[in-house]
Amino acid sequence: FQTRIASSKDIEAVALLFDAYRQFYQQDSDLPLATRFIRDRIAKEESVIILAENADHTALGFCQMYPSFCSVEALPIYTLYDLFVQPDARRIGAGKALLLAAERHAARNGVTRMDLTTARTNIAGQALYQSQGWVQDALFFSYSKQIQA
Repeated sequence: FQTRIASSKDIEAVALLFDAYRQFYQQDSDLPLATRFIRDRIAKEESVIILAENADHTALGFCQMYPSFCSVEALPIYTLYDLFVQPDARRIGAGKALLLAAERHAARNGVTRMDLTTARTNIAGQALYQSQGWVQDALFFSYSKQIQA
């Protein structure tokens, strides 16, 4: 397989993966929502999406990073928010390849750090991240709050 930055030509393939990713996190399948979301991120250049494909150009997985900043370091960072590999393509190195491609892209673009969060129950993901040198944060708690429009 190979990895590359997704473009507007890849919206349909990425949206299918993104819909499956959302289902992994207990969301109902909603392909129109997934397609709109991915189309908007690509069109507005609000994220970097890296796609993993096999030799036949079939999408196996993706990761999505959002640019941000670290105020303390006063430097740019990426939040690697999404990483998903199709179940039948797991354990062949696609997840690792996506992480390495994300790291190379970040380095080329002057990003000082990448952050991610994952579910406490995602043991396979945690093992992958740790095997690639990601370190679990022991200093900071993570909080979130739902905002009603």
